[in-house]
Amino acid sequence: MGAGAGLLLASALPSPRALALDARAFGARGDGVTDDTRALQAAIDALPAGGTLALGSGNYVIDPERSLRLRSRTRLSMAPDARLIARANAAPRAYVLLIEDVHDVQVSGGRIVGDRDHHLSTTGEWGHGIMVRGAERVLLRDVHITKCWGDGISVGGISGARVLPSRDIRIEDVVCTGNRRQGLTIGRSRNVRVLRSHFLATQGTLPGCGIDIEPDPGADAEDIGIEACTLRGNHGAGLQVYERGRRITVRRCIIRGNRGDGVLIRGGEQCVLEDNDIADNGLRGIVVRGGGRDIVVAGNRFSGNAMGLRRQKPQAMKGWMHVDVAKTATDVRVDRSNRFE
Repeated sequence: MGAGAGLLLASALPSPRALALDARAFGARGDGVTDDTRALQAAIDALPAGGTLALGSGNYVIDPERSLRLRSRTRLSMAPDARLIARANAAPRAYVLLIEDVHDVQVSGGRIVGDRDHHLSTTGEWGHGIMVRGAERVLLRDVHITKCWGDGISVGGISGARVLPSRDIRIEDVVCTGNRRQGLTIGRSRNVRVLRSHFLATQGTLPGCGIDIEPDPGADAEDIGIEACTLRGNHGAGLQVYERGRRITVRRCIIRGNRGDGVLIRGGEQCVLEDNDIADNGLRGIVVRGGGRDIVVAGNRFSGNAMGLRRQKPQAMKGWMHVDVAKTATDVRVDRSNRFE
C-alpha cells in the first residue's frame, strides 16, 4: 500500500481511546454452545462511527449463513484466546466475517475456526473465514484462521449492475492454515498489501494454493504486494497468478515444500519476483506459462525443487527445475543474481 493510502487508513480508523463496547453486554456467551451471532451483530450495529467491539476470551459460535457483518469506521478487536467458531452448515456460500461495501474497518486478534471437520455437505468451496467484498481501507491484523470449508480470507469485488472492486486492503501478521481451498484468494481489487503472514497446509479442493490471485472473468486484480510471507506445505502452488493479475510484487518470501509449483504464473503481467527463498517444491520453483508478460525474476535462492520431474528429464539443465518459462511468454527476464543450488 502506498504511503498515502496507509495514512488515510490510519486516520479514518478509530483511536484506541474511542468508544469500546463489550460483546457480553449484548448477551454474547462465548461458551462454545450458544449461537452468539445475533448478540454479536447487535453489538456491531450499536457501535457509533469510530467505535470498537471488544471480544474477550471465549468460544463464540457464529452462523456463517448469516455472517457477522461489519460496518464502516469500526473495529473488531479480539483477545488472543477469543475464537469465532463456524456452525456446521451445508450452504454453498457462507462467511464467518463479512466486510462488504463498507470502508475503514479493522479486524485484529483472535482466531476463526471453520466447519470443515463438521461440514454438512460434500460440495461447494465458498465457506470462508473472512470475506472482503467491494470494501475500501480494510486492515486485517494478527488473526489466525483455520479449517474453513473454502478460503481463510477472500478479497474480491461486487459484480452485477454495480461493479465495485475492493481497494486499499492490508493484511499483516495473519496465519491461514489447514483451510480447504485457499489460504488467501485475491480477486477483483486494487492496492492489496500482504505482509509478514503465513499461508500453510491448504488442501481439500482445487486449486489448494497458499495464495491465489484469480479475478473472475471480466475482472482484474492490480497493484498487489506480497512481502516477508511464508507459503509452505500447500497441496497446490505456493502462489498462483491466474490471468488478469497486473503489477504484482513478491519479495522476501519463503515459498517451500508445496506439492505443486512454488510460483505458477498463468497470464499475469508486470510481475516482480525478487529475493525469495524458493525450495523443495514438488514441481518447479517458478513457472511462467503462455500469456505471462513482463516478468522479472531476480535475486531469488532456489534449491531442491522438482525432485519427481528430474527423473523425467535427467538431461535437463539445472535451471529448468527452478525456473521454467514457456516459449509463448513474453518479456521474461531471469536475472543472473538468482542462485541455483
